[in-house]
Amino acid sequence: MEFQTKLIHGNWSGDSQTGATNVPIYYSNAFKHGTAKELEDIFAGRELGYVYSRIANPTVEAFEKRIAAVEGGLSALATSSGMSAIYLAVMTILKPNDEIISTSGIFGGTYNLFKHLEDYHISVKILDKLDEEALRSEITDKTKVVFTETIGNPKLDILDIEAAAKVCTEKNVILIVDSTLTTPYLVKPVDYGADIVIHSTSKYLNGNSNAIGGVIIDGGSKKYGDDKFTGFKQYTKRFGKFAFIARLRSEMARDIGAIMSPMNSFLGLIGIETLALRMKTHCENAVKLAGFLDTHAKVTAVNYPLLKNSIYYNIAKKYYAKGAGAIITCRLGSKEKAFNFIDQLRLISNLVNIGDSKTLIVHPASTICADNTLEEKIQMGVYEDLVRISVGIEECNDILEDADQALRKI
Repeated sequence: MEFQTKLIHGNWSGDSQTGATNVPIYYSNAFKHGTAKELEDIFAGRELGYVYSRIANPTVEAFEKRIAAVEGGLSALATSSGMSAIYLAVMTILKPNDEIISTSGIFGGTYNLFKHLEDYHISVKILDKLDEEALRSEITDKTKVVFTETIGNPKLDILDIEAAAKVCTEKNVILIVDSTLTTPYLVKPVDYGADIVIHSTSKYLNGNSNAIGGVIIDGGSKKYGDDKFTGFKQYTKRFGKFAFIARLRSEMARDIGAIMSPMNSFLGLIGIETLALRMKTHCENAVKLAGFLDTHAKVTAVNYPLLKNSIYYNIAKKYYAKGAGAIITCRLGSKEKAFNFIDQLRLISNLVNIGDSKTLIVHPASTICADNTLEEKIQMGVYEDLVRISVGIEECNDILEDADQALRKI
């Protein structure tokens, strides 16, 4: 089944009883069973079934299966937000005295989460560059997870997934890749060796900014059978390559309870049907806007991976033949000019989200990264005169005209 078809039909052929073409929304906290033995067998894992929506729900499961199918993963678990997906994934693997390595270009919320892991006696190394040389020198016996993003937000640094996966395989470390900015339309990290893929489904997968959510896709790694992953012994014996998702669902996800709601799963299923169509337009518009800004006299610097002057251009061409996402950052010379530019915009909306069908803008230094130190902001590629633009799917001429009229006024 081709990608676009899988987005629409993956794991669903209509309701056999009613003929409904959309997955039903199962708004039920719990599910009735005919006998006590039947329910016992489900709790014991001897039989499949639904018992409580905090653990599993038919609508949520349909969304999970659809995402796993289009991402090329073994299975998936949908969560209440992208941040909860990251937390559940890393904490299923990590224990006190373990170590996680991450790139500095990650989303500000993730950066702050990792800093707080130190309260749990988990050490965190933040590296400016995550290449083979850096990983070989920085991974230690305590390192269990390497976390990164396909394209950093808002630094827009690009990961060589294949190279990172190679080292992580040699060192027996779990590679977790946040692919929110790229989606499976542009790249499938599992195909290049990633062990786990994460999305904030609130962004491009949903596409309409009407539902918060996250998803964790398990690539089915064999690494959990190693003695260093002590918490997985019983799961590897029983579930084999499903060890990670089994432990994630039966421990962290169950205990924390940060699971996606049936309604948000339904909205995600509807949204993902048009993912390929939307991402194509997002990327086309982003290239045009980046080129326009790059030649504008009022803009001092533009960052977009497919600009030929980008230091990531060559690697972007390797992984992103269909486009390098729809996020652009540009610098305007001062915070005052950045604020003035935002305030003069008419079509482009000033808010902190990305991945909407609408074009959005934000000043990261005073919002998303407001709690970070100046040193941390610079490490993340955030400056006082920098704005981040999430390019939408409007007619591109309208986006360009709005940007131009606002720039002429600063």
